[in-house]
Amino acid sequence: MGKRPLVRRRGRGGMQFRAAKTGKIAPVRYPDFALSETHEGTVMALVHERGRDAPLARVRFDDGRTAYMPAVLGTKKGSTVAFGLGSRPESGNVISVQNIPDGTTVCNIERRYGDGGKLVRAAGGGATVFSHGDEGVVIKLPSGRKTTLNPKNRAMVGTLAGGGAGERPFMSAGGKWRRFRSRGRKYPIVRGVAQASYVHPHGGGRHQHVGQSSTVSRDAPPGAKVGSIAARKTGRARIKDRK
Repeated sequence: MGKRPLVRRRGRGGMQFRAAKTGKIAPVRYPDFALSETHEGTVMALVHERGRDAPLARVRFDDGRTAYMPAVLGTKKGSTVAFGLGSRPESGNVISVQNIPDGTTVCNIERRYGDGGKLVRAAGGGATVFSHGDEGVVIKLPSGRKTTLNPKNRAMVGTLAGGGAGERPFMSAGGKWRRFRSRGRKYPIVRGVAQASYVHPHGGGRHQHVGQSSTVSRDAPPGAKVGSIAARKTGRARIKDRK
């Protein structure tokens, strides 16, 4: 027999590979207001949620509802948040993308109307309203990719706070373990060539080397499906490939 490799155990979805539920405050989403409504809210507090770099703003709206939304740069306790049709495209306000001018930086964008915000939620992230057309509103994401959205979809104006948190080095292995654990990521991870042959297909031998092709088929059996899975190209990019 042998031991199942890490990627196979992770694919099973055990508790050690899931993000911890402790330390979570509440679902982060927009309140379920109608598109024609206009509301105003006040930031009651800025809070931290485990596994999230961007701070959350606890906003109380004029109808008594309370919602948790990602905070943009410049948000502080007592700030005012406008929500709805009559809102102006100012930092922290939530408006439909059809009413946001081209070139405006937005975040926490709805992929589908009413989902509460799914795109650009990482700390320091910001997308750009690229253009308005007949097919919808084109948004340029932080990756450079462009996507076309329904004009009714809502977005928050501004850049998310908390940028640069990932650039700070870890001062201890324990701190890094807790960081990864809060996000359901496994740490530390041992290289396959450093393991025994019964544990990993790349393990064993007198030296730490793969000993076989590290590119495997998409249809490879689970015990051997490690390495570069269905890779189109491997190795260094040569000069002639760059031209």
